[in-house]
Amino acid sequence: MPPDPTPPTLGRTLAAARARSGLSLRAVERRTGIRSGHLSQIETDRIAKPEMAMLWELATLYDLDFGTLLELSGHTRVPETTDQSRRRLTVALRAMRDLSPEEQTEALRFMAELKARRGG
Repeated sequence: MPPDPTPPTLGRTLAAARARSGLSLRAVERRTGIRSGHLSQIETDRIAKPEMAMLWELATLYDLDFGTLLELSGHTRVPETTDQSRRRLTVALRAMRDLSPEEQTEALRFMAELKARRGG
């Protein structure tokens, strides 16, 4: 079968992931708190750039790469504003919530290492 010539979009990627997982829109709503109507609009690309926190929840649920979802939604194409920076921090905090205390400590150590490498 020839490859699909249609470029991937955020909506198609998420719809395919939901189909693979066997979940209905309502089931995704129950698991993530994102309204099924909103999810439908994202999957049909009517909403092309949803909040980063929503993308994090969906990436986690569907076991997708968060960075890929950020790229498909256009979050990585422009210089980051203060508001976008705040949203990214919100996503980071949500990710930390899902870690064990030991993993949180390890993540914080890693962040300290990154900051030290930058000279900050």
